[in-house]
Amino acid sequence: MGGLAHVQGKPMSKESPCPRKAHVQGKPMSKETVIDLRSDTVTLPNQEMRQAMLSAELGDDVIDVDPTVERLQSVIAERLGHEAAIFMPSGTMTNQVALRLHCRPGDEFLCEERCHIFNFEQGAFAQLSGLVARTIPTETALLQLSDVQSLIRPPSEHMTRTRLLCLENTHNLGGGRIHPLETVQELCQWARQNGLATHLDGARLFNAVVATGIEASRWGSLFDSVSVCFSKGLGAPVGSALCGSRELIDEARFHRKLFGGAMRQSGVLAAAALYALEHQVDRLEQDHRHAGILADGVLRSDLLTLDPSAVESNIVIFKVDPNWGTAPEFVEALADRDVRMMPFSRQHVRAVTHMHVDEPMAKHAAAVVEAVAARDA
Repeated sequence: MGGLAHVQGKPMSKESPCPRKAHVQGKPMSKETVIDLRSDTVTLPNQEMRQAMLSAELGDDVIDVDPTVERLQSVIAERLGHEAAIFMPSGTMTNQVALRLHCRPGDEFLCEERCHIFNFEQGAFAQLSGLVARTIPTETALLQLSDVQSLIRPPSEHMTRTRLLCLENTHNLGGGRIHPLETVQELCQWARQNGLATHLDGARLFNAVVATGIEASRWGSLFDSVSVCFSKGLGAPVGSALCGSRELIDEARFHRKLFGGAMRQSGVLAAAALYALEHQVDRLEQDHRHAGILADGVLRSDLLTLDPSAVESNIVIFKVDPNWGTAPEFVEALADRDVRMMPFSRQHVRAVTHMHVDEPMAKHAAAVVEAVAARDA
């Protein structure tokens, strides 16, 4: 998935794993006819969100206080069961600041081997903070207590020190899987009993909230820190928040500045995040339902396999049989029919539903997947 930034930003070469349709057919795509399922980050603000941004009360959040940012931080901290929060440009930054706060250079953190922090953040924990990741293989992408119980290193001048346990919920590369609350409780209790801090990459935590009916505070309060993203399923254009104790967040502000994440009149962005929290959480259920429709289209083909076999939120990952070809080739064939998805490996394709995909579009995309798998003309 090394070409993700180029897929969503710049034109790509023919060697790229997911070329724009403009380069496949030599002409630009009409936004009105394309069903874009590459990510839930491709959404645009609606008029109400734009108006909230336009009318936001602003200040200098670096020198002083931006009142809209301050309100967002208060709202999201309370929503996630924590004392305080800090607004940052991206989930990568909130994750990396959290790792830096919980660990010192040379320390080790535990994480599942397919997690976002390890795979899609350029090894920033090593580059920026001098940390070591101990990745844990699982069949389901969801850690169990039995996976971690023997992994804390004993005190020794020859070893790194195990300091932190990280979870991801929902799990992106795990196909949007949701960690069961009971398992999360067991893991966090084990970590606490063994002197480890805990961090949740909750980029799509609100998908888990809506899918399970379990309040965000019940998930969030289990962890020492929680990162949540406003620009994925919630549909804001920019931004994430890191939540934790007041002491932790005061220290996070210091490191946010170091990483270049301090923004001035950032209330214009915080207003969009506030609007998303107030108006666009419950509607995530529609995205989950539409993902189920896509999954049904996959299941109708003998040459495609859902991986995982059940869709729990808004992410659908399926494997393309090598007898058909590769995932990039399958994605290119979809693009020829104005449906865009993302190759996640040589044989895996990811589709993510979002607020710009309604039920007829989901049904049409499912039919296109079925037709491409059957090589229908």
